[in-house]
Amino acid sequence: MTAAATIAPTLTPDALTGEALSLADDVAAQLSGVRRLGVAYSGGVDSATLLALAVRALGSENVVALLGVSASLARREHRLALRTAQEIGAEVVEIATAEMDNPEYARNDAARCFHCKDELFTRIDEEIVAAHALDAVAYGENADDAARHDRPGAGAATRHRVLRPLATAGMTKAQVRDVARGLSLSVADKPAAPCLSSRIPFGQAVTPEKLRQIDELEDAVFDAGFSDCRVRHHGDVARIELPTDELPRAVEPAVRGALVAAGRSAGFRHVTIDLEGIRSGLFALQVVRRDDA
Repeated sequence: MTAAATIAPTLTPDALTGEALSLADDVAAQLSGVRRLGVAYSGGVDSATLLALAVRALGSENVVALLGVSASLARREHRLALRTAQEIGAEVVEIATAEMDNPEYARNDAARCFHCKDELFTRIDEEIVAAHALDAVAYGENADDAARHDRPGAGAATRHRVLRPLATAGMTKAQVRDVARGLSLSVADKPAAPCLSSRIPFGQAVTPEKLRQIDELEDAVFDAGFSDCRVRHHGDVARIELPTDELPRAVEPAVRGALVAAGRSAGFRHVTIDLEGIRSGLFALQVVRRDDA
């Protein structure tokens, strides 16, 4: 399914100065010789910044945002990704992915992200490149990501010869955010939002029903006014992680009652709040620590 932008773009590439301008030009130089580019796009700050820089370098008519859609994509993130692409002025092509049909993905070990990215890039290769006359495909790995050992999805990008212009330009996460601010992207300060499958402990199967439960309860947490959250799935128990400065709100009677009701409506028997607060990549970090022990 393809959805063209329906509102006027609000991108401000002419506002870039100093280091941000230099980094943007470095990314543009890497795309020299590319006529039409597909950007593997999630709506997060990295992929949105890459999409915007590609539009700056190649023109909106020569850039396509490739959005993988499956049960692991939160509904809220889907809506936000489409809105952000409209800000940039880029066409979005939604690609239905079927990673959960792959037993290697569903069994949920440390290679899960590889199988997810491999599914997306395989579908791009087989269905999208020729249909949209793409010369290349890129994704939003930054330099900090490239230095980490807990991102197996990068191996799938290498396997499919996907470009990584931000990392190659040496752009750190902080620099990506600086460039995004210069471009007036609304997601410049957006917290990381890994896929819903990351809320399920490694070794416990990923299923559409578990992802539905997580998605519904996270929607309710955001609707309650919290700025960020993770709902960790522990069978009958939902463990909600929140920013530590927002924890006191969670125990206010009205808020607590709404969260408990939402959790039970989603299918959980018990709803808990993690007093340590939000920890992005928690389950992956636990595996890395075991491997390093």
